[in-house]
Amino acid sequence: MKELAEHWDKIYKKTEDENLGWYEEDFSQTLKLLNLIRTWRDSKMFVSGVGTSGLVDELLQSKADLVLNDLSSEAIEKLKLKYMDMDNRIEWLCQDISEPLPPDLKKIDIWIDRAVLHFLTDDASIGQYFKNVTSSLKVGGYAIFAEFSKKGATKCAGLEVRRYDIQDLKENLPFFECIAEQEYTFINSKGDPRPYIYALFRKIK
Repeated sequence: MKELAEHWDKIYKKTEDENLGWYEEDFSQTLKLLNLIRTWRDSKMFVSGVGTSGLVDELLQSKADLVLNDLSSEAIEKLKLKYMDMDNRIEWLCQDISEPLPPDLKKIDIWIDRAVLHFLTDDASIGQYFKNVTSSLKVGGYAIFAEFSKKGATKCAGLEVRRYDIQDLKENLPFFECIAEQEYTFINSKGDPRPYIYALFRKIK
């Protein structure tokens, strides 16, 4: 896993945010799902694989508290510099999301994953990831996913990915109900289309 962390550190160290393949300025797809959650602006959210995403700016405009996670220490340090005045609202977590979360992490209301899950390709890592989602969320909490769809690319950032459809997500979330789903084509910084599946789930037990 050290090699993978170094891979991402190198990307975030050498590449300006605007040139990253997953860079986005328009967060309307994620916000569309968040707006289906009446209380999201007063919630505690876990952002998995946050990278250096500008989505954090959008979330901090609300009253929400955030747990920001990424495997890359380079990405986390960049965010810490940017949001050094927000430490009272942000918890920082630099770890592999396919490993068990810290036992002292308090329950969260909303899990947000934009383009992280699909980088996990072996069954054990995927299984632990979904255990983390389930164990960290309160009953009645929500999970938002945005992953490469079955129509999408097979590689990203030089790494193989596992693509998803809504049935794949449902099978991995037996204690959840699907609230909303949508196919969406993201145009990356190079102008290339990247088909995604977006989905919102609610934990029911």
